[in-house]
Amino acid sequence: MMFERDNEIVASTLNIGDEDLELSLRPQRLVQYIGQNKVKEVLGIFIESAKMRNQPLDHVLLSGPPGLGKTTLANIISNEMGVNIRVTSGPAIERPGDLAAILTNLNENDVLFIDEIHRLNKTVEEIMYPALEDYALDIIIGKGPSARSIRLDLPKFTLIGATTRSGMLASPLRDRFGVMCTLDFYNADDLKEIVLRSAGIINVEINDSGAEEIARRSRGTPRIANRLLKRVRDYAIVKCNGKIDLKTADSALKMLEIDEMGLDKLDRRILNTIIEYYRGGPVGLDTLAASIGEEKVTIEDVYEPYLLQIGYLNRTPRGRVVTEMGYRHVNKVKKNIGQMTIDFEG
Repeated sequence: MMFERDNEIVASTLNIGDEDLELSLRPQRLVQYIGQNKVKEVLGIFIESAKMRNQPLDHVLLSGPPGLGKTTLANIISNEMGVNIRVTSGPAIERPGDLAAILTNLNENDVLFIDEIHRLNKTVEEIMYPALEDYALDIIIGKGPSARSIRLDLPKFTLIGATTRSGMLASPLRDRFGVMCTLDFYNADDLKEIVLRSAGIINVEINDSGAEEIARRSRGTPRIANRLLKRVRDYAIVKCNGKIDLKTADSALKMLEIDEMGLDKLDRRILNTIIEYYRGGPVGLDTLAASIGEEKVTIEDVYEPYLLQIGYLNRTPRGRVVTEMGYRHVNKVKKNIGQMTIDFEG
């Protein structure tokens, strides 16, 4: 049975009730997009070139952990190109006919955004290859000896794929993307700017120190920064006349059990489980997931990247290992005696 979590701050998808907030806070143009400067520079050049040539932008692959702005960038690209965008996801396209229906309804130069593109059905993926290269679909009609193949011409379009696992994409599909961008975790300065911008949009009174505190605990992720801002705003309305400063932000985040590094209860449970039950590791992902009652994909896609980024966890061929920094964060000290490792409570 899975553990219930009261607080879905670090969830990889939008929480119920957060959709409208997320949409209102999304920038619409590249100049409004904060952070990811290298990605913005690359996309800006390619977008401008495509517009000058009056041709669709090359197919774009956006990769990186959840919440870093892949969907936002897809919408910005369509806005900058002045075309419509059709949004779907890999798991939603179950049959070749589903893909054919989507592609034949696109207009010239439109953008098709497929989230979680690494989860495309293999059959669907294979008929997509000629669509990406030749703007045509080869469809089989009928079965047996009477079956025949027809080719449907498609309007020229731009596919934007988003993935948290670029390594799971088949090489033939990955090779058909002309532009590949990897989004990295944000630094605290960029996140502070995002928090201040979002606070202005939703009319929250916040000072620099309050914004810095929320940014510092946002795990390098804008989506989490905006979620924390919303939660801290609610706390401030009830407790502090709606004004957010350092003290208010700190009190609200402590109530939410978000520590000074942005780790929540499940992060600390992962570290403590590996230390207490497996002497710091190595431990396999299947075993770890069963031990803490969480899905493997959640650990691997949502929690593990940040723990690796801040140096609290290492991933080895034999499994996950907690580092010395990870031990210190949960107030434990690792001491080696000969070939034996003993974990002491700090």
